[in-house]
Amino acid sequence: MAPFSFGAGNVAKLVRIPLYVLGHLATLVIPRARGRWVFGCGVGVADGALALWRVAAPQTRSSIWLTGSARDAAEADALGIPHVPAVSLRGFWATARARVIVVTHGFGDVNRYAVGGAFVVQLWHGIPLKRIGADSPATVRSSLLPDSRALRRLIGALYRATTSQIDLLPAASHLVRGRLESAFTLTDAQVPVTGEPRTDVLSRGDVSERRRAAAATLRAAIGDLPTPATRLVLYAPTWRDGAPDPAIPSPDQWSRLSRLLDERDAVLCIRSHPLGAGEYRPAVPSPRIRALGADVVRDVTPVLPAFDALVTDYSSLAFDAGLLGLPVVYLAPDVREYARDRGFYGRYEDVAGTDYARDWDETADQLRALLVDSAEWERRARRSAELSEKVHAYRDGRNAERVHRAILRREPLATTRPAAAERTP
Repeated sequence: MAPFSFGAGNVAKLVRIPLYVLGHLATLVIPRARGRWVFGCGVGVADGALALWRVAAPQTRSSIWLTGSARDAAEADALGIPHVPAVSLRGFWATARARVIVVTHGFGDVNRYAVGGAFVVQLWHGIPLKRIGADSPATVRSSLLPDSRALRRLIGALYRATTSQIDLLPAASHLVRGRLESAFTLTDAQVPVTGEPRTDVLSRGDVSERRRAAAATLRAAIGDLPTPATRLVLYAPTWRDGAPDPAIPSPDQWSRLSRLLDERDAVLCIRSHPLGAGEYRPAVPSPRIRALGADVVRDVTPVLPAFDALVTDYSSLAFDAGLLGLPVVYLAPDVREYARDRGFYGRYEDVAGTDYARDWDETADQLRALLVDSAEWERRARRSAELSEKVHAYRDGRNAERVHRAILRREPLATTRPAAAERTP
């Protein structure tokens, strides 16, 4: 069972309504200071918030990171980033005084009760393939009175009241912009096409250097590989809102995968979603199958260049892989049910093609072809690159800079320095 679901999360929001009201009243009288920013991220000191921090923090009067755990605090210390706990009086005060608030997942990335009146930047954490926000029925589910239409309407109203506080949400492209506007009920002016800061790490600098750096980080996390020539495959299933994961291999499928990986000198790294880790453990442990959950690597994006192929279902990592021309094998055992219950933007086949695998037996066949046949590798790499061209308007590693300029244009009090001081083209 996943540690979080929309149903349980929405009940918690309803319980906290009095705290939201008190926090809003407090922010009406606490002045926000020019040039003060706070940053937070649902997966630690990482993702687009860290990319934007590196660009924006030198330009501000004061920037501070809001941490959610001791691990977050240790990561901030290692990077020399000042920080305070988000859920604390200091976290409330830092959020209430900030002119600009930067989040990647939700207002809980900072102190959720002190957001009112700030300039809120929601960076989000991936290009949506599955429907999100106002476009998804999952957003208004509740584990309390789950069949109550009135309660769903109330949760929907609260959701819209929350998203109305977002001032800027950068989009990767005009195609993605439409999805974000719909999901967060925002306007064109609030969703500029700047590219995602979180993907700058996949586009910046030399290709071989990116791969070397990613490989070094990955080896530090999972240990040495069987041979220097071992190829790496990443499996990254998406979150199913607390529902059982239908893609966990059977014992026979685990055995077949292990044999394939041995035969082709490959390692499969399994990246369960941080909110819904599945039971991805073979009956017989194998050095060819490694766990790469959020407890091992908080943000998987920087290590993506180390991989030779990706297996996924509905994860936004498929779009990230396109920036690298990384071949993708799609495994979608529940695509009809998922389309009915959650929904997609467009057709799943528009992204995955019509040859997606329905189970791990088909997935193993497709992986074998990919690892054996260079022509098949090239075909899938080309499909991945073509997908990238559709969803990424920029691939120059400077998305964070464009987002920073967009913030300064819309919120002149975001910095103590004149906006003209930033001369980056």
